Amino acid sequence: MRPMLIHDDRLFPADPDTRRIARRLYGEVCDLPIVSPHGHTDPAWYAQNEPFPDPARLFVVPDHYVFRMLYSQGVSLESLGVPTVDGSAVETDPRAIWRRFAENYHLFRGTPTRMWLDHAFATLFDIEERLSAATADATYERIAERLAQPDYRPRALFERFNIEVIATTESPLDDLRHHEAIAASGWSGRVVTAYRPDPVVDPDFHGFRDNLAAFGALTGCDVSTFAGYLDAHRARRAFFKAHGATSTDHGHPTAATADLSPVEAEALYHRVHAGPVSAADAELFRAQMLTEMAAMSLDDGLVMQIHPGSFRNHNPQLFARFGRDKGADIPTATDYVHALKPLLDRFGNETSLSIILFTLDETAYSRELAPLAGHYPALRLGPAWWFYDSPEGMRRYRELVTETAGFYNTVGFNDDTRAFCSIPARHDVARRVDCAYLAELVATHRLDEDEAAELARDLAYGLAKKAYRL
Repeated sequence: MRPMLIHDDRLFPADPDTRRIARRLYGEVCDLPIVSPHGHTDPAWYAQNEPFPDPARLFVVPDHYVFRMLYSQGVSLESLGVPTVDGSAVETDPRAIWRRFAENYHLFRGTPTRMWLDHAFATLFDIEERLSAATADATYERIAERLAQPDYRPRALFERFNIEVIATTESPLDDLRHHEAIAASGWSGRVVTAYRPDPVVDPDFHGFRDNLAAFGALTGCDVSTFAGYLDAHRARRAFFKAHGATSTDHGHPTAATADLSPVEAEALYHRVHAGPVSAADAELFRAQMLTEMAAMSLDDGLVMQIHPGSFRNHNPQLFARFGRDKGADIPTATDYVHALKPLLDRFGNETSLSIILFTLDETAYSRELAPLAGHYPALRLGPAWWFYDSPEGMRRYRELVTETAGFYNTVGFNDDTRAFCSIPARHDVARRVDCAYLAELVATHRLDEDEAAELARDLAYGLAKKAYRL
């Protein structure tokens, strides 16, 4: 007899007494609604409510967590159906893609991706056998059969997942037509947008100058001047806010901030606008714009998220052939204490401003981020992110952050995913890890169980709603 695909006590402590506490705490949170305040699911799914096409294009083709692992073992992205920039031929047979995935499923042993996939297979599709070459076809048939049913369309799954609200992430150049269609449809699901200005803030972003021209045309603002450029941001932020946005998101290479004088900022913008721009000016402009965005957030109330520390598109050959977000982004070390000081000197003491910091540099948790968030009213710490959205990463996060920042300077969990079916799995993992951590605090007499139960509910639900003003 093979073991069940997912175990009821997964991620709970091995000690029987502590495990019983974790079970009780988990019972308090397992059925709470999902608040997903930051992610990258496609709003067209909810607007159009069309069936997902097939298992391969649901689980493999769009998910960089999946295909980056396969690529690392020599499986080409072409063979997995990942589209190329120039439209050249790739595998189009979903069964062939699925079989290749299944044959290599052993590569995911011990990874969070394996936990998320097994959770989806078991809870959504009632699959009991582990995916492998031998089970590939039967698993494909089961999933494909279900996807053809009305209960597996995006809106039905949204409701089945018990999602209370989900935020997508759009460029300032997006017309938000899918969000308008959702609002006009009469469907009760709450899908909001978030303002991600990178395409018109980062001079190194592909097509930056064309993006600036489009930005000006879209807003009617004169983006040849810094004042007009900032007005364009204010106009788009107001547009996004009218479509439900409660947050902005900034994916910068570093956490650098700056607070230039108006004359210096105008001169820098003229250099950036005219181009070509030096690496130093590109970094200084991104730094200045984080401070400008904080000023705008103080005015319009949008929560600010900073996601620094990723060396994007590290593999130039892969980027040239397949474009952005293809699994070749690599964490870098980040200096927060010095990088954030210009912004914090100006806004750190503002109690009505909320800036959520993320990191891909775990060494910064206890040395920099927890002390910063444990002092400045404007700062909160985002959860373990991306490479550390994992059981051990979440555990390390709690251990390194809690003693200095406490629980209430953190913001609960967000799944930050493009993979729709992984959302309940990711939230379940976070809830289990937090309950296991809290159970050990109870077992070692550092918390009473009623306090742990209240914390478990806050970490699973309440803190995210509060932090993101949802």
